[in-house]
Amino acid sequence: MPATQKKTAPEARIYDTFIVGAGISGLCAAIKMKKEGYHDFKIIEKANRVGGTWRENTYPGCGCDVPSSLYSFSFALSSKWSHLFARQPEILSYLEEVSEDFGINDLIEFGTELEHAEWDESRHLWVLDTKTGKEKGQTLARTVVFATGPITEAQIPSLPGLDSFKGEMFHSAKWNHDYDLTGKRVAVIGTGASAIQFVPQIQPKVKVLHVFQRTAPWVLPKPDMDLGDTSKQLIDKLPIIQKSWRKAVATSLNVINFGLRNPAALKPVSTAAKQLLRVQVKDKTLRKAVTPDFTLGCKRILFANNYYPALQADNANLIPHGLVEVEGNTVIAANGERHEVDVIIWGTGFEVSHPPIGRKVIDANGDRLSDLWKDSSPEAYLGATMKDVPNAFLVLGPNVLVYDSFIGLAEAQLDYIIDGLKKVKQKGITRFAIKPQVLKAHNDKVQKHLKTTVFNSGGCKSYYLDQNGRNFAAWPWSLKELKKRLSRFKVSDYEVAYQNAEKKKAA
Repeated sequence: MPATQKKTAPEARIYDTFIVGAGISGLCAAIKMKKEGYHDFKIIEKANRVGGTWRENTYPGCGCDVPSSLYSFSFALSSKWSHLFARQPEILSYLEEVSEDFGINDLIEFGTELEHAEWDESRHLWVLDTKTGKEKGQTLARTVVFATGPITEAQIPSLPGLDSFKGEMFHSAKWNHDYDLTGKRVAVIGTGASAIQFVPQIQPKVKVLHVFQRTAPWVLPKPDMDLGDTSKQLIDKLPIIQKSWRKAVATSLNVINFGLRNPAALKPVSTAAKQLLRVQVKDKTLRKAVTPDFTLGCKRILFANNYYPALQADNANLIPHGLVEVEGNTVIAANGERHEVDVIIWGTGFEVSHPPIGRKVIDANGDRLSDLWKDSSPEAYLGATMKDVPNAFLVLGPNVLVYDSFIGLAEAQLDYIIDGLKKVKQKGITRFAIKPQVLKAHNDKVQKHLKTTVFNSGGCKSYYLDQNGRNFAAWPWSLKELKKRLSRFKVSDYEVAYQNAEKKKAA
């Protein structure tokens, strides 16, 4: 049922743009807007510091799985990375430094969470209800940028008996650093991107480590190295070195992206992964258990050099089945295997097919987005604009995922968004919404081309696919094509209303 429209406080301030979130996307949006001379915007951040994903995820071993050279904004390159693949603390430090250097911190309302966002059709404004501690607030805005990102809500499965567990339990995204794992019997649920980073870190200190694996991931060698002070000083003094290296890394990732669209091209990479298995896993039974049964790239490709060795430690036990039940402190696998543990650590990823922001947004028809997404996953034009959600943009929305850093993707999408905001202001547009036929044609084409990619044809069930098997995450073409499409906001793709009715008639 349509949500009830809320009344607006008469004293509410009207901003040109309202930005939700101060992670990678929100910071980038604010910086780019300032660079373009736009200052009438407001940013809210639910936490007390910037950083988004890199603030929330602090588990042992946390770091990026793309080379550090790509994990910085093009307008704020860093020469401070300690390793070829940056660690979480230094990524967070980098984001905080960028926010400070570009004067964004003073523009952010920290500790403030969006509770409700509703489109007011009569005034062509967004009504935004917020909460700061116990204090409620309301803001009006002509446009909104939802920069909350796709990795925001930890996913913990609902299992029989979970409430009966008396030990310690936490998700990798909410790591309990106050709890000492030394000498504890630990169950790790999941073998995805987070687990392969923290498992090697906790294995040496725990008494027993049970790793529940539903599906064996593809794990490639991680070409990591300590960059050292000399390298960092050289990069700092000769920026051309960093720019050249950044370009070379981007080219190598384009090769992987080509392979994801043309699976046969990834055979050499599959060979490298299998070679790592043969070298690092001597036990044939374990090797068989950790050998993937789907095409490389169907699920997220993982990189690690210490994961397989950790699984072979005397105190480690790989269970090639999912966790299905808990009885007191006993965890039960799908094959009936039972183990008593002190701790359960969830490495089960995030809710990405139904973004939490959908529970807070009411569209032009009075419908809550999460209600519209119950039977399917979100759709957006170029991952940025949604049907019946006027004057609003998503950053890193549906079907823009390519193998690259999130920073690079966010920058590309924000070029599109900023261009849109500029044209809206220049042309005196008060309302814009993606044309349904444009959105449908775009998504039909996206889904058609995804059918032949490894994401859809690789024989796995990944988080790219919703409950209906629809791929809501991946981009089916090259990164170059995505950036080309995002380089210009075409007003003709949108239904628009103008301040001056005569302009509308002439358009």
